[in-house]
Amino acid sequence: MDRRQEVLEAAAKSFALFGYKATTMDQVAKIANVGKGTIYTFFANKEELFNAVVLKMVTEMRAKADAVAVEGAPFEENAHARLMQMLKFRGTHQLYAKLIDEEREIRTPAVGEVLIGIEKEIISYINEKIVKAIRKGELKPCDTEMVSYLLFKAYMALVVDWGRTHEDEIEEERIVEVLSGTIFKSLLR
Repeated sequence: MDRRQEVLEAAAKSFALFGYKATTMDQVAKIANVGKGTIYTFFANKEELFNAVVLKMVTEMRAKADAVAVEGAPFEENAHARLMQMLKFRGTHQLYAKLIDEEREIRTPAVGEVLIGIEKEIISYINEKIVKAIRKGELKPCDTEMVSYLLFKAYMALVVDWGRTHEDEIEEERIVEVLSGTIFKSLLR
C-alpha cells in the first residue's frame, strides 16, 4: 500500500472515531505512523483530506449498491435493492454514521456541507439509473432529477425517519408494496 493510501485510511479511521471537528492532522499522522509533513505532501489541509476520504466512501457506497443489482431484473426490483443497500450503508458505515451524529449534535458546518454533497451524489446516482432505464424503454419519460429526489426522500422517510415518530419499523416488504403502488406505478411502462 502506498503512503497516500495509508494516510487516507488513517484519516478515515480518525474521522470515524472522533468526527471531523475533533480530528487533527497530528492524530492522522500518528494513526498512519507517518510524520505530519508526509500528509501535507498529499493534502493541503484537513478539509482537502476530509473530502478525499468522503469521496472514497461515496465510491464504496456506489459499488455496494451496484453489487446488489441483478442483471436483467426489472428496474423497480434493482432500484429497491440499490436504495435499501445505500440506506443500510448509511446506517452501518462507521464514518457515515459519525458524520450524521456530528451534524445532529454539533452542527459542524463542514460536515453539514459534506452530508449535503453525499445526498447530491446519491440522487445523481439514482438519476443515472433512471435515465438508463428510460433509454432502455423500462420507464416513461419523466423529470429524472425530481423523480430521483422523490425516490431517495421516500426511502429515507420510510426506512430512517419513520421510527422517530412510530413505535415499529416498517417491514421491507411493506415498503416495496407502498412504493410499488405509488411512485413506481407512475414510472413503469
